[in-house]
Amino acid sequence: AMLDPDSGLSLTIARIVQRLKGSSLHSQLERQARVSLHKPEIKLESLKEDIKDFLKTSGWEKKLQNAVYSELNVFPAPCHPAAPPEHMKEPLAYMRKAQGSWEKRILRSLNSMCTELSIPLAQKRPVSEQKELLSKWNEMGTDEPDLSLFRPVYAPKDFLEVLMNLRNPNYENGEQPSFRNHLGLIQVPLKVKDIPELKEDFSELGLNIGQLGIDDSAQVPPEFFENEHVRVGQKVLAEQDSAAAQQYVRQGCPTALRADLWALILNISNQPEDILYYEQLKSNVIQHDLLVDSLIFKDVKLTASNDDYYFVFEDYLYQVLLCFSRDTSVLEHFAYSSATPPKSYIRGKLGMEEYAVFYPPNVNYNSFILSVAPLCFLYHEPSKLYQIFREMYVRFFFRLHSISSHPSGIVSLCLLFETLLQTHLPQLFYHLREIGAQPLRISFKWMVRAFSGYLATDQLLLLWDRILGYNSLEILAVLAAAVFAFRAVNLMEVTSLAAAE
Repeated sequence: AMLDPDSGLSLTIARIVQRLKGSSLHSQLERQARVSLHKPEIKLESLKEDIKDFLKTSGWEKKLQNAVYSELNVFPAPCHPAAPPEHMKEPLAYMRKAQGSWEKRILRSLNSMCTELSIPLAQKRPVSEQKELLSKWNEMGTDEPDLSLFRPVYAPKDFLEVLMNLRNPNYENGEQPSFRNHLGLIQVPLKVKDIPELKEDFSELGLNIGQLGIDDSAQVPPEFFENEHVRVGQKVLAEQDSAAAQQYVRQGCPTALRADLWALILNISNQPEDILYYEQLKSNVIQHDLLVDSLIFKDVKLTASNDDYYFVFEDYLYQVLLCFSRDTSVLEHFAYSSATPPKSYIRGKLGMEEYAVFYPPNVNYNSFILSVAPLCFLYHEPSKLYQIFREMYVRFFFRLHSISSHPSGIVSLCLLFETLLQTHLPQLFYHLREIGAQPLRISFKWMVRAFSGYLATDQLLLLWDRILGYNSLEILAVLAAAVFAFRAVNLMEVTSLAAAE
């Protein structure tokens, strides 16, 4: 239940103030305010106003605005005070339940692997091993451990099976009339946007508006649109305003400005304390050996090493992913994610909360690799690369691996994709369904990996510009449907799933 606007607003403000209080920005602002007291232009009789003016002119007010904007983008609108806390995670009980049992399944798979290989989930590395790892930190790719016994925890098709079996218990066999004619694999009644709503939401993608990556090659002299767009981009960067940057990237980012614009939208500045935090995670990797490390190793070997674009970043990938698996700050996002972090108990202390450790915050490594790799083209400084990836994960990518009713969640994306196709290309949809090539079986892995590994990097980054610009993953479903529309004539000829693929 939504609140009346005023109390909803004051709740939001209270929450943001609470969250910013513990941040380094808060202490920096205090320090700046104290420093300003010694400035001649600050008068005792107009102290409050003068300090406000000083913070404005010295750029600190902008930083505060960006921090607030960032909070608003990540956290959902507050629930009604009477709503139970799990509603903030996921309002639909059957979705929460499905996510819970999926997590148990993953954890069972991890635990059985531990038992089979008789390897603990986590152990301290011997000092000699710590030294060796430290010396090889920047060239971990040269190591060839035997990983044949480790298996991926799950594949995208296992996850799709789970989503196909989701049902809302309140609807007896899809009795809801509007839903009965949905012929796709996803059988839950969620509200997804139709074309008019998408047109309105993605208005900057209208055909009459210039797009970088497309219109620099149209009939219009390309340099005209591009030069103007680059000029505006430089102005946005000079202003250091996250909201303006987010609006700007909806038409695509010039390659030279992308790294800075994304960092501005995600409010990442790579301060000394951020670098220190990254170094702490790194030392944690060096001291402790987790079962997950081997899974990460195996996945990077299988994924990146065989990819013409990404193999050069192999070492970066290990560094980011190994640190990510130790990062407890990622746990914050579970407040608004339908997922719950897996818990393990110290041996012999099962069920005693004070002996519980969260292990590891995240398990689906395979698709992480593909979501880190493209960022390596933009950021070459490990701690900055790490922060950008973590922020992209807690804003967007986690939604692709958890079961929820959120419009950017993977269930909604699957349903949006199927609905678009069924509504706008009914013959194609029906044909593919008849030959056993349900379109979602083909497009699911594109969406679950945000198209990473399926598009050339320059195209992928243009797509991700839009994810950041609209603060939504819905564009993935629209693109997936567009690919089918683009190939419709050929697809009408195929007679099998393999041929359709």
